[in-house]
Amino acid sequence: MKKFLAVIAAISPGIFLIGYNIGTGSITTMASAGADYGMSLVLPVLLSCVFTYFLIIVFGRYTIVTGKTVLQSFRQYFGTPITLLVLITLLGSEWVSCMGVMAIVVQVVQEWSRPLTSSGNGFNPILLALIFGGIIYFLFWQGKHRFFERILTIFVTLMGLCFLLTTFMVVPSISDIIGGLKPFVPSEPAGVVLLAGMVGTTMGGILYVVRSILVQEKGWTLKDIKLEKRDAAVSATLMFVLSIAVMACAAGTLHPKGLRIDNAIDMVTLLEPLAGRFATSIFVAGIVCAGISSLFPIVLLAPWLLADYRSKPRNLRSTESKLLVLFGVSLGLVVPVFGGRPVFVLIFSQAATLLATPIILILMWILSNRKNLLGDHRFSTGQNVLMGIIFTFTLVLTIIGIIGMIG
Repeated sequence: MKKFLAVIAAISPGIFLIGYNIGTGSITTMASAGADYGMSLVLPVLLSCVFTYFLIIVFGRYTIVTGKTVLQSFRQYFGTPITLLVLITLLGSEWVSCMGVMAIVVQVVQEWSRPLTSSGNGFNPILLALIFGGIIYFLFWQGKHRFFERILTIFVTLMGLCFLLTTFMVVPSISDIIGGLKPFVPSEPAGVVLLAGMVGTTMGGILYVVRSILVQEKGWTLKDIKLEKRDAAVSATLMFVLSIAVMACAAGTLHPKGLRIDNAIDMVTLLEPLAGRFATSIFVAGIVCAGISSLFPIVLLAPWLLADYRSKPRNLRSTESKLLVLFGVSLGLVVPVFGGRPVFVLIFSQAATLLATPIILILMWILSNRKNLLGDHRFSTGQNVLMGIIFTFTLVLTIIGIIGMIG
């Protein structure tokens, strides 16, 4: 057990990324993809996770070698305006995600709880939002990075177990999953936005900015390069497995019936008659764990990113940090109080994260070729070719995502 806990502690930055990355945004997007297209979109998820593995290593290695996070370097070498653009885009998309994530969790729990209440209306959504927001803010007040890692490890483990167990209950055929490795691009605008959202939630630029911060927090040095690669492999592999598990849940139940997911509650109301109350309850538990494990790092991002932008120590005990986190948590009340369609908000926000990604990638590409910064660790010819492929892939999906959202 001690060895197991030591391994978990060693790869905690990767677990942190999984907790942040596989949230209700990923669940909604992947479930929508499975319901609409079955397993036809497995290939984009696989490519995204392979590219994410490479990029996690690139951004982590840069911080290990230089000792600086990417935002600090962007401002130093490329100036304030472009760095400020990246910062505003990232913060905006994450705060929008706060609204959508909390709304998904609240609506799903409310729908699941309808049979448990005498009125049949389920638990009060505002009260649920206050409870979940209170849990997140309470955990934040406990205050140290090591504690955050442990909390996320618990929620990520529970989330993974719930989704994998549900998948085994409703899994589609192996031939359908393999068939999803064929290239396929949806023809309608909504499908294109969905595809962009799938890639955005898997390899959005914020993921790599966070990776840089986590590596600096961990204090890794050049002797930890091998550990950093293993950590990246664990993170990318589990991202793929959990994403496909959620997609398979919808593909094995909703897709054969021609049922679509238009609202958060559809994931409960449509799944339960097909998979049963027990399977649905496990899936709901996974959504709650995913929501908390995603919201927790999201609300931490504002103080982290602003501290990095100003090249100041990351002090989560400061009044500014507490107010920023409280603001992020408060955004979770927007949809429960004022209403709205959280699935659309989440898919839109996931696609919007791609807007900053090409800028982040091109800036890191330039820095990774500077010998005065990285020395022998600068990009090789092969790494430059791969980075070019990834950049093109991301840029194309960003463009078609924008076109799809406009259309």
